[in-house]
Amino acid sequence: MTAQTETWHLIAHGRVQGVGYRAACADQATSLGLGGWVRNRTDGTVEVVASGTGQQLEALRRWMEQGPPAAQVSKVDVTAAPSQAFDRFDWRPTA
Repeated sequence: MTAQTETWHLIAHGRVQGVGYRAACADQATSLGLGGWVRNRTDGTVEVVASGTGQQLEALRRWMEQGPPAAQVSKVDVTAAPSQAFDRFDWRPTA
C-alpha cells in the first residue's frame, strides 16, 4: 500500500534570513524526498510548501524548528494546504 501524500504550508519565524536557511531547507527537503518550494518573505519569515508523506513532512517540520547552525527559529507555523504535485523542490523569489 502506498502512503498517502499530503501538502503542508509551513512558515518559519525568527532569525531565518541571511543565515543559509533557505538553501539548507531545500537540501533537507530534497534529501527527504519531498516536492515543493521555499522562499523568503518580505516580513522576515521563510515560507515553505511541501508535499510528501506525513512522516516526511513531520521530519521537515522538526528540521525547520532547528534550521542551520546560524538560525534562531522562534516558531514554525504549519497548516494543511490544497494537495499539489511537484516534480522537485525549488527556490522561489521573495514575496
